[in-house]
Amino acid sequence: MNPVSELNLLRDYKKLLKEVKPDIVLGFTIKPNIYGAMAADSLGIPFVANITGLGTAVENAGWKQKVFINLYKVAFKNIQCVFFQNTENRQLFVDNRIAMGKHKMLPGSGVNLDRFPVREYPSDENGVVRFAFISRIMKEKGIDYYLAAAKVIRKKYPNAEFHVCGFCEAEYEGKLNEYNENGTVIYHGMIHDVADFLENIHCVIHPTYYPEGLSNVLLEASASGRPIITTDRSGCREVIDDGVNGYMIPCRNGRKLIEAVDKFMRLSNDERRNMGLAGRTKVQNEFDRQIVVQKYVDEVEKV
Repeated sequence: MNPVSELNLLRDYKKLLKEVKPDIVLGFTIKPNIYGAMAADSLGIPFVANITGLGTAVENAGWKQKVFINLYKVAFKNIQCVFFQNTENRQLFVDNRIAMGKHKMLPGSGVNLDRFPVREYPSDENGVVRFAFISRIMKEKGIDYYLAAAKVIRKKYPNAEFHVCGFCEAEYEGKLNEYNENGTVIYHGMIHDVADFLENIHCVIHPTYYPEGLSNVLLEASASGRPIITTDRSGCREVIDDGVNGYMIPCRNGRKLIEAVDKFMRLSNDERRNMGLAGRTKVQNEFDRQIVVQKYVDEVEKV
């Protein structure tokens, strides 16, 4: 929002590119994409952008959206390629005629199937069923709906556990500590090994309505053979086949989330395991990171 700092950033990008002299620049996220493409174009360097989500400023109508659309038009005028992670993001570029003829799709960031191997599904011998919220703890990621569902489900099913992992924004510290202390959830803070943490989790819940590209949390959970519950929005719906590898619910609908969790609790452990294996199969077929790597290699080889 500060034009002076934005111009300084563009200048810094140009300076860096002059020093490095790259053959090609691969950009992602909004500022590196826009200013990086501008800097690269001014120096005659090919640029490939990856739209990893538009963000609320671009997705929501208003003056900010108009500003960013015009910036994208200028920055991407001579771009080599624009990768999209979901069709809704691409449609906004089509509707505004940005970088036409340069659009290509990616299966998100893909998932490293070796780093996230399918893991043995947890037993339910002790009756405990563990759910996990793995994300930055902020309103748009649906944390309020997750906490509300945990409160309701725990009353009906005392054997249900609700785990929370991720960086907590200041506005949620008090509420999260309260729910942790009274036993509604178990807060782990930041975790560095998601693959290992998923070993004892029965289901990952991602009730987001944040405008993301394609959810890595869902890809990693599915790759590990864990069912998912998530929302019907771009970046999430691509990963789920409702009723097959989990459940899809409307955005911002706490009642439907509770119903989905309740339904999952009533499944047998074999049914839950089969859901997880279906998710693994889907990820193997559609979201293997090697697909992403090859698409980048193809663009690099053009140079």
